[in-house]
Amino acid sequence: MKQKVMEVLQAILAENIEDQMIEVPVYTRLGDYALPCFPLAKKMKKSPVLIAEEIAALIKDSSIEKAEAVNGYVNIFMKRTGFTQSIMNEILSDSNQYGSSNIGNGRVITIDMSSPNIAKPFSMGHLRSTVIGNSISLLHEKSGFQPVKINYLGDWGTQFGKLLVAYRLWGNEKQVQEKPIESLLMLYIRFHKEAEQDESLNDKGRAAFKSLEDGDPEALALWKWFRTESLKEFQKIYDLLGVSFDSYQGEAYYNDKMEPIVEELNQKNLLMESNGALVVDVGEHMPPCLIKKSDGATLYATRDITAAIDRFTTHQFAKSLYVVGNEQSLHFAQLKIVLNKMGYEWADSLQHIPFGLILKNGKKLSTREGKIVLLEEVLKEAIQLAEANIEEKNPKLLNKKEIAQAVGVGAIIFSDLKQHRKHDIEFDLKKMLQTEGETGPYLQYSYARACSILRKAGEVESFHVTEVNDHEWEVIKQLEIFPQIVSRATTELDPSVVAKYAVSLAQTFNSYYGNVQIVTNSNLMEYRVSLVHCVVIVLGEALRLLGIQAPEEM
Repeated sequence: MKQKVMEVLQAILAENIEDQMIEVPVYTRLGDYALPCFPLAKKMKKSPVLIAEEIAALIKDSSIEKAEAVNGYVNIFMKRTGFTQSIMNEILSDSNQYGSSNIGNGRVITIDMSSPNIAKPFSMGHLRSTVIGNSISLLHEKSGFQPVKINYLGDWGTQFGKLLVAYRLWGNEKQVQEKPIESLLMLYIRFHKEAEQDESLNDKGRAAFKSLEDGDPEALALWKWFRTESLKEFQKIYDLLGVSFDSYQGEAYYNDKMEPIVEELNQKNLLMESNGALVVDVGEHMPPCLIKKSDGATLYATRDITAAIDRFTTHQFAKSLYVVGNEQSLHFAQLKIVLNKMGYEWADSLQHIPFGLILKNGKKLSTREGKIVLLEEVLKEAIQLAEANIEEKNPKLLNKKEIAQAVGVGAIIFSDLKQHRKHDIEFDLKKMLQTEGETGPYLQYSYARACSILRKAGEVESFHVTEVNDHEWEVIKQLEIFPQIVSRATTELDPSVVAKYAVSLAQTFNSYYGNVQIVTNSNLMEYRVSLVHCVVIVLGEALRLLGIQAPEEM
């Protein structure tokens, strides 16, 4: 509809009309779209009031009901019945493909996401990368791309040297066998506490990691054990979240692939020595990129450069996305500069997708200090609370456990994705599970309510739109913009665009439900029930794009 308005105005003004020049009035009585004429006054050398009157008088189009000039604005009212019939036909015909496009044209994008550290529990801190990355993947898939989700496990680095030292000093094999992740976490925390008193422990940790890199059999055996047990624990979380991956190639995968890259950097005269370490100069505005420590051990940058080259060789990606916290911005800026200096033209298609922290009482969660909120425990608590709510409100509901899981997990995912990813999030489980306000359960209840109407009304074979009241028209206007919402969220790499839209659609639908009799004996029933069917399709698809299940009963 907005495109049609722009075309009509361009024909009248004989100049290009930008999308942002057209406003959507707050109140329906002021029209569906409005053109403020104040920016045109200087060029046209007339008052905005006069310009608006002239434009309104010239608007004659079969899709526009009327145009009014009001205080320098052209208020435009669309013909409701034609647009309503057309939009509803499109949604019902396309079903869950509504809003899909082929912008991606089958091109591959790699998404580096989730990436927890092995030998540590899956904390709330890793939730954000997982759910943001999953939603961005689903959005790109709907826009015609071929996403490849990579769980780039933190399974290498100096911290494993520290863990090896801690296990050798204080570890108990039986304890680790019984509660591997919990025991290893306690060892990791203890190491850092002891290292505050005895700095030599850090040197021992670095030496242990170097022995791991050099292939020490005993160190490798322990490391493989830590990794296997960790993946078993992680899979429980991914199953609950409904997230899967195309690759689990972590940092360790690149151990035998880094030396040729270091040699390539050397041959291209990019390596410099700095205090015994090898670095690449990335410009005066940031510190040099560390490639090799003075003891010969490699660093994150070495592995990430190697991984980026390997991923392009394997996938020939159009874009390579890294869903990693704000604090790693410098690292990814250095990574792109080094790859550009190496002559890789595709380096510019690498993109860091930063996000803020999850806070507890305003403070950052930290594994090292033991201030950790375990995601599995949080998910289980959310599911239990959701189940208690169901028992209270709808005790006869079938499949209560499955629905409680969908609601509890959905509440946590939505509370994350409804805010722009760069913002920090204060963790509050009770607020997340409220069924009123901007929450996951509110959206799921709205969806279930719409499904209930469809069950009550039965099958509708056809409908014809003869009149559209204000409440119905507001729903139609929401449904019509869904393809643009998907496109914008994909382009901006921002799931919150879809989350905010879903809330707006649900609120508009609930207003319609509260003010209009849908299941009625009148000839309007087929049309009104079909409109609810359109809401079910679009709201369900919006929830799917956020990685949230939509139960048909609650």
